[in-house]
Amino acid sequence: MLTKNEIDFLDTYGYLNLGQLLSDDQVNQVNNRIAELIESEGEKAGAELVESKYIRHPKEEGADRLADLVNKGEVFDMFYTHPRVLAGIEAVLGQQYKLSSLNYRAAKPGQGLQKLHVDWKNTVVNEMYQVCNSIWLLDDFTENNGATRIVPSSHKWSELPDEALINPLDKHPKEIKIIAPAGSVFIFNSHVWHGGTMNETSKIRRSIHSYFCSKEQPQQIDQKKYITEETLLRIGEKGRAILDV
Repeated sequence: MLTKNEIDFLDTYGYLNLGQLLSDDQVNQVNNRIAELIESEGEKAGAELVESKYIRHPKEEGADRLADLVNKGEVFDMFYTHPRVLAGIEAVLGQQYKLSSLNYRAAKPGQGLQKLHVDWKNTVVNEMYQVCNSIWLLDDFTENNGATRIVPSSHKWSELPDEALINPLDKHPKEIKIIAPAGSVFIFNSHVWHGGTMNETSKIRRSIHSYFCSKEQPQQIDQKKYITEETLLRIGEKGRAILDV
């Protein structure tokens, strides 16, 4: 599902644009379901993140969050089963992987800036990567609406941002922003330095992250704990294997 050039690019730079995998209608369906969940969950939105001991920052003042989307509608199934996404995950993690979490993040107007960080506790030895993410754009990502920033090839560096930088909130001279239309999907090796930027517009900037880990690592959201009978019946053998349930 990926060409050799795509795999080589992902390996070299730590990220890959998979193109627009969602149609406009699909983006609208997802955003409508997200709006329903934000309304129905209210102050409890993202509560599953708080319950997890494997998420460092479960509450983020500058962003709206939702979690455990696996169990919140069939419309979210594609986010962890799409063949091109799984091909990207396998290119980074190999065959033995599982979904760690499926969460929503929307950078609020005037907020959303994150320090450059990685999603793993230390640097990589012998390219044994442990985590890989995909970000699904539910709005156009523009220069000034809080697009994710990435420092290309930093997944191969021997230092972490907190160790190497005076202020990880500052702009890095080598960073690039993910600029693409709604419906686009990017894979990025989660050992690459990355973070959200400031949303300088008057509208929220929406995205979903399907985050994967190697088979032996604990999931951010314990899928066995939250899985519903409805989801189990719907997703089939392949989906159950990806969730490790």
